[in-house]
Amino acid sequence: MSAVFVTGTGTEIGKTFVTAALIHALRRKGRQIDALKPVASGFDPARLAASDPGILLAALQREPSAEALERMAPWRYAAPLSPDMAARQAGEELDFGALVAFTRQAIAAAPGVLLIEGIGGMMVPLDARHTVLDWMAALCVPVLLVGGSYLGGISHALTALDALAHRELRVIAMIVSETPAGVDLAATVATIERFSRGVPVIALPRLPGAESVHPALQRVADLL
Repeated sequence: MSAVFVTGTGTEIGKTFVTAALIHALRRKGRQIDALKPVASGFDPARLAASDPGILLAALQREPSAEALERMAPWRYAAPLSPDMAARQAGEELDFGALVAFTRQAIAAAPGVLLIEGIGGMMVPLDARHTVLDWMAALCVPVLLVGGSYLGGISHALTALDALAHRELRVIAMIVSETPAGVDLAATVATIERFSRGVPVIALPRLPGAESVHPALQRVADLL
């Protein structure tokens, strides 16, 4: 498996945490691993280390140089909005064709596993006509879906799984990240699993940091 697209049922759901943790898990297994966060909004160069691209660069043990940042996340916007809105505020428009071409080239060049982290939820608009789901469909690589155990998370998870199935995208697994003060994690996972059409649904309790590779994430790493 050369590439996996990490997407979410919504924003701030734990995609970057999961991606960074999988980098640590695969590195410990001696696997060749690389990662991309091609589109980032809410990006502040002064807070690079805390940004999604910065976190992934640290997990890969790479210096956050301008060159490394450009390779990791060439589409960066300051406004913490959907990419279409954030680009508009910057006086730009995200070039969907260029984004797809950039990602395909990275997949073709990857010597090992390439983790591609999306942005926001999978239906977030990238430009006037395309969503993250369109991006995933254009790449046609396996998907790792990240959701939460918040109230409403079950409906969001099943809606996302249904949309991915309709685009004939293979879902390796769904990770349900424990939401603080949310619904019981085990019960949420069990309910989603009843409707997941055979997609493994994996519970991820809250962890102190991505370096703490929980057995749930090790299980996901074993699938890659």
